[in-house]
Amino acid sequence: MSQISSSTPLIGREDELDRLSGVLDRARGGEARAVLLAGDAGVGKTRLLNEVTGQAIADGMTVVTGHCVDLGDVGLPYLPFTEVLGAVAQDERFAPVLGAYPVVERLMGGGPGDEAGDRLRLFEGIAGLLADLADLAPLLLVLEDLHWADQSSRDLLRFLLSRGILQRSAGGAPTHRLAVLASYRADDLHRRHPLRPLLAELVRLPAVERLELRPMPDAEVARLVRSLREGPLSDTTVRRIVERAEGNAFYAEELLAATGSGDGGVPSGLADVLLIRFEQLSDTAQQVLRTAAVAGRRVEHDLLRDAVGLPEDELEGALREAIGRQLLVPGDGDTYAFRHALAREAVYADLLPGERARLHGAFARLIEGRGPRAESAAERAHHYRESHDLASALAASLEAADHAQRVGAPAEELRHLEAALDLWSAVEPSARPTGEGVDRVRLILRASAAAAHTGELHRAVSLTRAALAGAGQEADSELAARVRYTLAGNLMSVDNLTAAFAYSSEALAMIPAEPPSRTWVWAAATHVLAARHVGENETARRVARQALSRAEELDVADAQADLLISLAVIEGDGRRSVEGRERLRRARDLARSSGNAPVEMRALFNLAVGTYESGHLEESLPWITEGLDRARRAGLLSSPYPMEMRYLQLLVLYTLGRWDDCVRAAADDAQVLPAAGGYRVGPALYVALARGDFRAADRARSLLEGPFDWMAALVAGIALTEAAALQGDAEAAVERMRSTVDVLTDDAGTRPHVTVRLAALALSAVADRAADLRLKGDQEGARRWAETASELVESARALAVHGGVPQGPEGQAWLARAEAEWKRAVSGPDPEAWAKAVAAFDFGDVYEPARCRLRYAEALLAADRRAEAAAEALAAREVFARLDAKVLLDRVDELIRRGRLAEAPAPAPGASLLTAREQDVLRLLARGRSNRQIGEELFITGKTASVHVSNILAKLGAASRTEAVAVAYRQGLIVPETTVRD
Repeated sequence: MSQISSSTPLIGREDELDRLSGVLDRARGGEARAVLLAGDAGVGKTRLLNEVTGQAIADGMTVVTGHCVDLGDVGLPYLPFTEVLGAVAQDERFAPVLGAYPVVERLMGGGPGDEAGDRLRLFEGIAGLLADLADLAPLLLVLEDLHWADQSSRDLLRFLLSRGILQRSAGGAPTHRLAVLASYRADDLHRRHPLRPLLAELVRLPAVERLELRPMPDAEVARLVRSLREGPLSDTTVRRIVERAEGNAFYAEELLAATGSGDGGVPSGLADVLLIRFEQLSDTAQQVLRTAAVAGRRVEHDLLRDAVGLPEDELEGALREAIGRQLLVPGDGDTYAFRHALAREAVYADLLPGERARLHGAFARLIEGRGPRAESAAERAHHYRESHDLASALAASLEAADHAQRVGAPAEELRHLEAALDLWSAVEPSARPTGEGVDRVRLILRASAAAAHTGELHRAVSLTRAALAGAGQEADSELAARVRYTLAGNLMSVDNLTAAFAYSSEALAMIPAEPPSRTWVWAAATHVLAARHVGENETARRVARQALSRAEELDVADAQADLLISLAVIEGDGRRSVEGRERLRRARDLARSSGNAPVEMRALFNLAVGTYESGHLEESLPWITEGLDRARRAGLLSSPYPMEMRYLQLLVLYTLGRWDDCVRAAADDAQVLPAAGGYRVGPALYVALARGDFRAADRARSLLEGPFDWMAALVAGIALTEAAALQGDAEAAVERMRSTVDVLTDDAGTRPHVTVRLAALALSAVADRAADLRLKGDQEGARRWAETASELVESARALAVHGGVPQGPEGQAWLARAEAEWKRAVSGPDPEAWAKAVAAFDFGDVYEPARCRLRYAEALLAADRRAEAAAEALAAREVFARLDAKVLLDRVDELIRRGRLAEAPAPAPGASLLTAREQDVLRLLARGRSNRQIGEELFITGKTASVHVSNILAKLGAASRTEAVAVAYRQGLIVPETTVRD
């Protein structure tokens, strides 16, 4: 299914071809692999794929290919996979395999299934189909032009490569004889191109690699040019082609082809070259190519025939001419495709505006004339819009949005709805579609819901603001109230809490409480949430009780459930209490009976959080599992509460010390979600940092690319502050803590609750720096860092004590750690402060109490309470070793060694001359420490340190401390340190 003739010789690319051949060899041996092939347009990606495909077929592999198509801003969900499944369906050998997966029929013109929103089932079905095909014979799946892929196809590819067809069995053995080669134009990927984050995720997978096809060297371009022409070519001609091609094989081919035009010159740009070749065709062939260019890169024979309006024999003659000139290539299923996308683009751009509009209109009518097919709606919308038939484009866009919703493609639904909204004002009211809910304001509200479902929370806010502007003050009060409480709900999802409260207040004031109405009840339910978030708890309680009474009177079960959830959170001991969780169970049942999945998921989320906050961490996991399962079945995995549950699941596993499970879960389930930012990676990043993988800091920084995302900023802030603290970079830790708090502070100046945790993390590095400076005798430097510590602890205290909603047990634990770090920074280690911090984290956490125990042991050792220090250090070490927390494991081992808290390890080879304690002293001598500083670091007196120094000088035969260090280096008793922290 190539777009470039396989007769073109493959010049160069030996290394790339060997690499891809190796991938095929490993696939045939049962090791599934994937390669992302990147390169600029025309650099030779398709030609290389053709060569590899030919090798695969010769070696007995099954090859299936899918192409992505550029339809402008209109997406066609799952298009490349539809093409792949179509090819599979045409091969009788695969009929039994295909029949075992009826769920994939939705991508071959069938219905969407009983549960249109359940993309997971669809994804697993396609993965299973490909795996079964690979069991019949080694399989090569080729996907071309990923830069044009719709979001649903990107999501499916993410699933297949991360969890589906590349996954290994439980024992680690390879499972599928499969290779995936996917190409994309690197020069099309602008900074915010939607493919960029997916590529960044995929290349980190162990079974996925990236291969960049760079421009060819001049010598190879020259070889290519000469190999393409049988007759002689002058050196001047070859040189000029090489210069113009700039390493691009396709440019070189087209420039060479243009030399036969007879005009004696070479055009200055690729478009000119392509059009010169095009203009060498007969008028009829040019007419056929112009028509084909409007259809897209690929066109069916019958559709092209009807659009161009030529007799069959004339059409065939024109096609034969275009194929002979290598402008078109025949494909499977009576289709034709432009040899290269750039050729199609050049021909399309050369059309007159009226000609372009007329042909788009012809294609739109022809496609519609084939009968109502929902999957063709996106194509019809595209053609109608380009033909300026805006009324038909509007109708088709809405139909495409409905289709996208049915097949579980919320991003495409949003795109089509936004296209419809763009067209709305340009279409006469009498020509607009009619029906319930089909007006501009309601369409905007639907688009905002689709945006929320796909995880674009800020886009949801923007759309709802547009609905607010469109509704105005003269709209009916119920719709105006609905817009406002919807906006309030969306604002809460991005933590703009003050504005949310203002809009929910407006909504509630716009409609009377009597007589009772559903709109008032839902406005009140939203207002309760907003009031609670801004600390207006008494208002929240009062309105919730009133609204619950109205909801019961109206028998609105899902509103009752929503209000019960709010009351369970704000009354009594909240969701942590037995009574609160019983109320949440009742709310869950009411929401389920009413079929309101978002409210049911809210209940499940609060049940999970309530058990977590009450210290029953293991009990929270079944609630999370139930909530995520409900989200999958409803097609709402990307909506706020499932996202929160996904993060909570990882957080619970992290907190319980089940770090391997946490990392595995992050790698498995996150790939079935659309881009979810920090929700799906946060705790896994924390694990990586604790284990010494500081590349996690780069992954955290990548979360900050693109539009602002609150959760991504929070996770990145925690990870980057932690990374700086673990690496001893106090300046970076403080700067990251402050910048994160600033960016997460809302318009009203309300700071995020995570401020307490961030302050504690930054204080750790600050206290290290202050203690180090005191050891060196730099009292002024230590004082400056102590002042910074006081500023940070005040931030933590202010939020924990005066921050509106009181901090829970976890927040109070972080405050205890911040207090202990502050004391260490300003006056030295305080055992009692660290004892409080250890106790504060005793709610099921595993890692944080161990971290505090390490500090506690240091403080006890400094107070000469050695037995207690040994017990705390060894307890911390056991946790660090079990978690494989390498960074702190090294530190606790150093403390145990320096403090002589356990039996000393066997001396290193060549070190028997000195005792273990003398080796410790020698290392500190090499760092320039005085006797007093050595004593403080080793928890001995300065006098004892002086005795050890004298013994070292005597044993090494040195007259001075400096000479002793030099002798030690020569004898290998110590090695130079690569970095010494100041």
